[in-house]
Amino acid sequence: MPPPPPLASADRSFPVMPSAAEKFPMCVPVCASSLSFGDLLSFTLTAFVELMDHGIVSWDTFSVAFIKKIASYVNKSAMDTAVLQRSLAILESIVLNSQDLYHKVAVRTLNQIDLSLKLSHDLTPPLFSVFRSSNPPPLPPSSSSTLFQNVIRSPTAINAEMAHQLYVLQVLTFNLLEDRMMTKMDPQDQAQRDIIFELRRIAFDVECEPNNSGSIEKRKSMYTRDYKKLGFINHVNPAVDFTQIPPGMLALDNMLYFARHHQDAYIRIVLENSSREDKHECPFGRSSIELTKMLCEILKVGELPSENCPEFHPMFFTHDRSFEEFFCICIQLLNKTWKEMRATSEDFNKVMQVVREQIMRALTVKPNSLDQFKSRLQNLSYTEILKIRQSERMNQEDFQSRPILELREKIQPEIMELIKQQRLNRLCDGTCFRKISSRRRQDKFWYCRLSPNHKVLHYGDLEESPQGEVAHDSLQDKLPVADIKAVITGKDCPHMKEKGALKQNKVLELAFSVLYESDEYLNFIAPDKHEYCMWTDGLNALLGKEMTSEYTKSDMDTLLNMEMKLRLLDLENIQIPEAPPPIPKEPSNYDFVYDCN
Repeated sequence: MPPPPPLASADRSFPVMPSAAEKFPMCVPVCASSLSFGDLLSFTLTAFVELMDHGIVSWDTFSVAFIKKIASYVNKSAMDTAVLQRSLAILESIVLNSQDLYHKVAVRTLNQIDLSLKLSHDLTPPLFSVFRSSNPPPLPPSSSSTLFQNVIRSPTAINAEMAHQLYVLQVLTFNLLEDRMMTKMDPQDQAQRDIIFELRRIAFDVECEPNNSGSIEKRKSMYTRDYKKLGFINHVNPAVDFTQIPPGMLALDNMLYFARHHQDAYIRIVLENSSREDKHECPFGRSSIELTKMLCEILKVGELPSENCPEFHPMFFTHDRSFEEFFCICIQLLNKTWKEMRATSEDFNKVMQVVREQIMRALTVKPNSLDQFKSRLQNLSYTEILKIRQSERMNQEDFQSRPILELREKIQPEIMELIKQQRLNRLCDGTCFRKISSRRRQDKFWYCRLSPNHKVLHYGDLEESPQGEVAHDSLQDKLPVADIKAVITGKDCPHMKEKGALKQNKVLELAFSVLYESDEYLNFIAPDKHEYCMWTDGLNALLGKEMTSEYTKSDMDTLLNMEMKLRLLDLENIQIPEAPPPIPKEPSNYDFVYDCN
């Protein structure tokens, strides 16, 4: 075979163009030059990014001076948008691809960037992506408020990419707390013990006593008493309480922050609970430790962010110490809920469950600020939580589980029997009906009532409308219930078919007749819809037929739901199993006696 023809370019300049490896040294001086701006710098940075994407040169080969120069482009106020984008892309690649440069330069470089100038919807995602690393650098001071003002509250709608970047930033910022969360307290570390002494000093306004003041036993007794008032589990050495991880030292950090920055609230909670009976006090120390652990679970501290989750909470970007402020609000909520529940020490876990539900429900509305979150919690009192639970219980899947449905089916006949008895009692009381003649004169009345033994209908004419019940003796006509064949309603009633009868819709809806013997009828026109339903239901019940009126359906729903709520009151916070529990094995013998007394 003849060899293939040599490849040739149609562009005569192509053979003399430098290769990618040759182009690279040309770009670096231009990128680092202080005289290059505008289109030249933008195109050069673009070429630099494209060349680096080919992996020709390692990111580790660049000097710190070069990276600082790129960062300076980001920090210039009058810089072209294209230059900002390319510079941020370079910084992003450096942080993500070079561990050495990340630890040496990235933290200092990011702290020099003026975020308020760069936070637009086009520029923020590259800047945030540096936080995807396993050890993200802290944002510059006041960056949270800058993010909130320039991005979250921006008139431009937050797109999906921006929302995801904010979510990633939120998660990884909270992940900075993981080290403290997983650090146990050293009971022998004096610096850490001093924090506990500080909590005691702020709460009880006492100064640290010198070592020679009083006997050792007296001072130990005094410390033990104060640590008990502070709500620690270990009254002798409260440092032991912080050896549990999580939350470790993070709980102590939160307590100290609350004591220093919300001193009045801290003192009020401690003194308020120390004045209660032991079983009714809300232990501040124990509550703070468990609450910190709960908040870490809610915010998923220590977990990596999801790849496509856009859910973030704007309120966490309104304060540079958002987690600590979040804790301060929640610890006051816990104390408030404890009082509302009139809880005792045995109810501690139940109170924590309610507080968790309050926090989760308040977070679902995504408040824009911590103040809005606090206001939302004010509306979610313990009483309100109980109402919400009760309402949801009627609609949630558990209420449709097989045991609940079986209970409804079991209760339903009892409720129907109760409604039936109410209808028959109403018929026994009797009702006054108007006689409507063909001349539309409505000045005559007749009365009908059921006998107490439910066997006879007594009825008769009246001269005027009675003020109360009419005695059976005054009603001369009788109709045995056994003779009733059917109950007819509406336009099928004989008196609605007569010539000249009132056939308005209102009258048709209230008309019903009782058929007895072969072709005899007792015709009724009820005074209102309620009496119509009572009588038609009662007559159908006497005949052993189903009561189908809208009042029966309404009464059934009301009474059945009420009965279900009453029977499930003792099942609050208890998971209802899908299957019945197994029957225990029979005893080896029956040689025992149960004394009922």
